[in-house]
Amino acid sequence: MEKKRKQHQSFRFAQQWRLLVLILSLISASQAHNYTDALSKSLLYFEAQRSGRLPHNQRVVWRDHSGLTDGLEQGVDLVGGYYDAGDHVKFGLPMAFTVTMLSWGVIEYRNEIGSAGELEHALEAIKWGTDYFIKAHTSPNVLWAEVGDGDTDHYCWQRPEDMTTSRQAYKVDESNPGSDLAGETAAAMAAASIVFRKTNPHYSHLLLHHAQQLFEFGDKYRGKYDEEEGSVGVVKKYYASVSGYMDELLWAALWLYKATDREEYLKYVITKAHCFGGIGWAISEFSWDVKYAGLQIIASQLLMEEKHKHKKYSHILEKYRSKAEFYLCSCLRKNNGSDVDHTPGGLIYIRQWNNMQYVSTAAFLLTVYSDFLRNSNQNLSCHGGSVGHEELLRFAKSQVDYILGSNPMNMSYLVGFGPKYPTRVHHRGASIVSYRENKGFIGCTQGYDNWYGRPEPNPNIIIGALVGGPDCQDNFMDERGNYVQTEACTYNTAPLIGVFGKLLQLEENEDGQTQNLVASY
Repeated sequence: MEKKRKQHQSFRFAQQWRLLVLILSLISASQAHNYTDALSKSLLYFEAQRSGRLPHNQRVVWRDHSGLTDGLEQGVDLVGGYYDAGDHVKFGLPMAFTVTMLSWGVIEYRNEIGSAGELEHALEAIKWGTDYFIKAHTSPNVLWAEVGDGDTDHYCWQRPEDMTTSRQAYKVDESNPGSDLAGETAAAMAAASIVFRKTNPHYSHLLLHHAQQLFEFGDKYRGKYDEEEGSVGVVKKYYASVSGYMDELLWAALWLYKATDREEYLKYVITKAHCFGGIGWAISEFSWDVKYAGLQIIASQLLMEEKHKHKKYSHILEKYRSKAEFYLCSCLRKNNGSDVDHTPGGLIYIRQWNNMQYVSTAAFLLTVYSDFLRNSNQNLSCHGGSVGHEELLRFAKSQVDYILGSNPMNMSYLVGFGPKYPTRVHHRGASIVSYRENKGFIGCTQGYDNWYGRPEPNPNIIIGALVGGPDCQDNFMDERGNYVQTEACTYNTAPLIGVFGKLLQLEENEDGQTQNLVASY
């Protein structure tokens, strides 16, 4: 009898010990990364990238006004917008994609971002971009595509406040079309119109008007914006439209359908699904250039909506879904060989230069599709087997956690987050003494002579910037000249805004479960 009693006590102790270990692991997991802090810092980055006259509530105080004569030579007001990365060219295509992704993140996770107290900052980040697009769209068939050019800009290492480089502006129009640029800008403005529909209906309507005009322009006058003869040939070395313009036209039409519920836009996505590659291209990247995966994810979401017109087109929407799932299974490495590479540390690896852009977009699409599967009570079908919504979200979270420091270098690639992060980011403004501290003019080559090669950390921390990240073996060199790894871009950080919102919600749910477990224990 005594022996049985001791065995029972031993068994109870073992159970309690396992429960305690589970509780501690849950607490540890929930405290691993502060997603609220990551979200707040990510939104600060967009303020550091602002061009134009900065507002009174500007929080990144080492920046000041810049580019105040943009467009003057061409007789148009192009003041404002965003610098895309560590230089001072305003490139239209990546800027528009940045705004589309910011808007999509808010559409999906508005409440979660709001519960973190960051919705107003997210809306400000979107509006800073869309205000510029309204200026740049000077007539129905004219869109100003770029201010400055990469060649002359890269000769200089200056603060934006000191700029002496060319600020020539380039446009697309009927004679020099740019369907890719017009399409992405239309998508950005349509998505943003959804964001502002309730809080600023007049502005939302204005954005939608511009989006519809831009789509009509891009569809009627077809061509790539980076053609050498005309349009914006100077962009070819920097943001060439390799995928062409068909993905952007489909993407724009789908966002316009979401914004208007008008069947003509859905019909465009359906009737051109095959000839424009929407259901033909199985793609394993989603970026400022290649929109197919994002398009396919949104088309898949329509299948869940109980609308007659969606049922009418379900056979085509299912084909879009098939391609969306190819992308997702590829990220998970469950695609029977047609898989995306992962580093030994588990990071998605597409290519050497600025790989993190593909990681953040993948994390976003995986998160959105995880919600779709959960809400529709379905699984993802891969060659490697059936995948539940939890596994998708878990993998997305693993990519975000890698970014935030759970990696072989123990380094956060989101600048300013955690105890260790890149301090020599390839960024002109961050690497030179703040204009607010020293207004003495720093010339074109003076910046290279006195600041570029300094071994010391940058004097200004560009908080929230997501740098290019490690190589295929998880190695990273924090050197200013190593622009392949240390340059950050607006479209790197933009997709993370929504993902951080989702992970915040997950974290709150886990905290609640942990507290319940502790109480029951």
